[in-house]
Amino acid sequence: MNGKMLIPCLYLKDGKLYEDFSDSVCISDAPVEYAVKCASSGADMLIIFDQSHDDASHEEALLIMRNITSLVGIPVIGAGNINRTEDVKKIIYAGCRYAALNLAKKANVDLIEEVGKRFGKDKIFVCADTQEQVLLNIDPIRMYSDGVLLLNDDVSDSYRGLKLFPIPGSDTFDDIEKMLKNECVAGISGKFVNSNSFNLLHTKKQLEAKGIETCLLKAKYSFKEFKKNSDGHVPVIVQDDKTGEVLMLAYMNEEAYDNTIETGLMTYYSRSRNELWVKGATSGHYQYVRSLSADCDLDTILAKVTQIGNACHTGSYSCFFNEIVCSEEVTKDPLRVFEDVYNVIIDRRNNPKEGSYTNYLFDKGIDKILKKVGEEATEIVIAAKNPDKEEVKYEIADFLYHVMVLMAECGLDWNDIVNELANR
Repeated sequence: MNGKMLIPCLYLKDGKLYEDFSDSVCISDAPVEYAVKCASSGADMLIIFDQSHDDASHEEALLIMRNITSLVGIPVIGAGNINRTEDVKKIIYAGCRYAALNLAKKANVDLIEEVGKRFGKDKIFVCADTQEQVLLNIDPIRMYSDGVLLLNDDVSDSYRGLKLFPIPGSDTFDDIEKMLKNECVAGISGKFVNSNSFNLLHTKKQLEAKGIETCLLKAKYSFKEFKKNSDGHVPVIVQDDKTGEVLMLAYMNEEAYDNTIETGLMTYYSRSRNELWVKGATSGHYQYVRSLSADCDLDTILAKVTQIGNACHTGSYSCFFNEIVCSEEVTKDPLRVFEDVYNVIIDRRNNPKEGSYTNYLFDKGIDKILKKVGEEATEIVIAAKNPDKEEVKYEIADFLYHVMVLMAECGLDWNDIVNELANR
């Protein structure tokens, strides 16, 4: 989507959210729930400023960030308490799409090139208090940053070519409108957005009426163009946008369709309750729209979504878990193969089988598992020095098996790994 973004700032300290950097007004003692509400109310991204004062509170803030990133379907920028490359790594590991460096700290200016090379320039934003800070460091920013967060109202043409996300002090609609009409500005954050953080869809409509394109979805088909069933509904097949797994089947009426387009959250018509149903409104398991497609007859919709939590009311990730028949043919879908092997490993752990090598590894514990992972990695290196690709293939398969045993031992599964890769 191309359009001006609205990005709430979450000022986090001691497990609470504050109105601004002053820590004088607490706006929520439930930061995760607050962030989820922002994300489901039209926010395009979130900025979390960690204002912790010691190592313990910093670790608590990182845990809160991880909880937030796992429950919102929008990108999160982590900022604050960045003094070294390791701090950027922790923010990225917490699930944040980006880390923001404050140019007011000389040490952070020196970090720009290093973290840009290590994590990718598209992962790094910078914060600046003055135009002088930005202009002073304009070359490294152009090389290593995908965007600039400005902590003032200045959006002069000096910044042309950079993505600007000002955090203005003004909270009047007229000032915000003028700022967003500047082609250098990709979006805004700060006081104005925060004061409307639970009503950003309305704000976007106001901006659109002023000729400012926002990140509202635009549908190419109206509901009237679809062929409906006898009840006036259109069936919707819902698919995980990362893995391709089919999650559920539901139905839309016109109101559900329009609400889905307006909010970016999958909305259905519940035939059993005879009412509109925003998926996740009760459970928190929202489905964020990534794409909607119609079939050739315009009588079925395919929705690709970012699924938060599980799609099925039973607690299963997908509603389609009752196997009816299954061919013995070996699947070639890479993710399915990984999942099937992983599931066998989990079954061995939960239901030990005498003579099982997998159970031998679990019985010996983490040190033995780590030793085998290291040995298999070395075998790959040795095999790769030889011209026989079959040997390399064999050793990589061995390595991946042992990595999956390690994943099981550490409480990870392929969804965790795939989601992490998809966010990079």
